[in-house]
Amino acid sequence: MVVPGHGTANEPAPVYSRVVLKLSGEALLGGQRNFGIHHDTVRRIAEEIGRVHARGVEIAVVIGGGNIVRGVEASNHGLDRVAGDYMGMLATVINALALRDALERLDIQTRVQSAIAMQQVAEPFIPRRAIRHLEKGRVVILAAGTGNPFFTTDTTAALRAAEIGADVLLKATKVDGIYTADPLKDPSAARLHHLSYMDVLNRGLAVMDNTALTLCMDNGTPIVVFDLLAEGSIDRVVLGEDIGTRVDADGGSA
Repeated sequence: MVVPGHGTANEPAPVYSRVVLKLSGEALLGGQRNFGIHHDTVRRIAEEIGRVHARGVEIAVVIGGGNIVRGVEASNHGLDRVAGDYMGMLATVINALALRDALERLDIQTRVQSAIAMQQVAEPFIPRRAIRHLEKGRVVILAAGTGNPFFTTDTTAALRAAEIGADVLLKATKVDGIYTADPLKDPSAARLHHLSYMDVLNRGLAVMDNTALTLCMDNGTPIVVFDLLAEGSIDRVVLGEDIGTRVDADGGSA
């Protein structure tokens, strides 16, 4: 195991010691379906996490539930918004259990902590306990959002990153960073390498919802937006490679 901050003779050292990885529920679809869990994709994500874990980096994962149900969409079809949001939170627990199984098949000790009490399924989320698990080399999956309706899992990730003292929030997406325009529609769109929180807010860039972004800004938590589908992308971010887009207090040249 590599101690964070120390590489091997042939590899660079990780630049982060403790990270929160935000995965969308849609990431588990694997492009193979419109609903449910594609287990080969979950296995691949677990292997990517395992590569970073093997370097000694402490990893907490916040996962969405959009592959099963999204509270906002359910409410748009007439379901009570609060009920829909709780359904979405329970969907994240299903995804967390699938990811835990995939990680444990790789012999990586994993704990699921839930913001909604369900003793037979998961531990309650207690920040100091989560930190202790991380210090013992366990991956911690943080499920059930914040436990409250009207908050996204992006906001959950920002909140949990602050609570456990993470060095960075890694937001895994389907694109390789933040662009000046939609790269699928505008071939002239350019990737922005480094932005400030205020740049994102003022330019209305779609990074995460404003509540999550403001939480990161208030607590000084950097965000790195990157492409989950690229081979080894989580590892490359942790090693400090210039992939994706970094958002922090300083910003920089786009």
